[in-house]
Amino acid sequence: MPVNKNALLRYQIIDRCLSNRGRKWTWQDILEKVNEGIRQDNPESTSISKTTFYEDLKDIEYRIFNLEIERVKEGRTTYLRYSNQSESINNQPLSETEAKQIRTAIKVLSRFKGLPQFEWIHEIVPILESKMGLIETDREIISFESNLDYTGAKHIPILFNAIQNKRVLKLTYQSFKSSFAVEIEIHPQYLRQYNSRWFIMSLIDKWGDKPQINALDRIVEIEETKTEYRTINEFDWDDYFSDIIGVSRPEGKPVEVRILITNEVEASYINSKPLHQTQRKIKKVEEGFETSIFVIPNIELEKLILSFGENIKVLSPDSLKEKLRERTEQVFWHYNRKI
Repeated sequence: MPVNKNALLRYQIIDRCLSNRGRKWTWQDILEKVNEGIRQDNPESTSISKTTFYEDLKDIEYRIFNLEIERVKEGRTTYLRYSNQSESINNQPLSETEAKQIRTAIKVLSRFKGLPQFEWIHEIVPILESKMGLIETDREIISFESNLDYTGAKHIPILFNAIQNKRVLKLTYQSFKSSFAVEIEIHPQYLRQYNSRWFIMSLIDKWGDKPQINALDRIVEIEETKTEYRTINEFDWDDYFSDIIGVSRPEGKPVEVRILITNEVEASYINSKPLHQTQRKIKKVEEGFETSIFVIPNIELEKLILSFGENIKVLSPDSLKEKLRERTEQVFWHYNRKI
């Protein structure tokens, strides 16, 4: 049975009352304690009813935790407590499903071991495995793509904290196109990963409210400034990236990019792993297979298409076809010139 955050808070409060033999608890006392805890956690929360409280007791008794609750009558008053004083929902063994979920979570957490400020993962993983009765497998059975030599990772905590605390930063930055570094003052807004690299989306005063992008691995130094921070009001980053592949967003509107796939195996691959969320159903045509996506063409799209080599061809728009033709001609020249 799925349990939400509010229900877990209620279970914990009820559990503490039932475990506490230092006083006698009526259902009214426990309900009052639960509602007090809910208000402390979130002042805007509403109190729960008697009906909800009794449903929570059922969850603790037999629907989720299987703990025995004793009803002790003294005159006309009934008190509630655990039959065994040492009982607690916190002492319950994990189910096999819960254990599998935690093991999976540990694997995901382990992806961050190499990042600064994530050293605590080295300590918490063994604790989770030992305290929760999890058994480590005798061999590695899963791995995640990572770039251990990526130099930009060290800047992630600083940039993350700057966004969280609304701080303006001065970057010493050297782009791939420049032979020297320059200083840039940014109002950091959003961190984005693409193709095993990280990028910071920022506001730069001279560019107004148009987001600017900088690669973390091109940052030489970061220094906090006293400039007043500004942000883009009600900006939807998911929407911003929904029309592009990657991180660079040129001027313009999304267009239909029609693609011919000449190889059936490649068509199956692209069908199982779409080029973009807008990809239309692949259909059989005389020359092979055809599909389309609706995006703003950018450099990442060009590189993605070229990565499929001879197996796919852009049918439209003409502007994208021309750029890809020029690039493939350059590749042809590289492989045919005499060195």
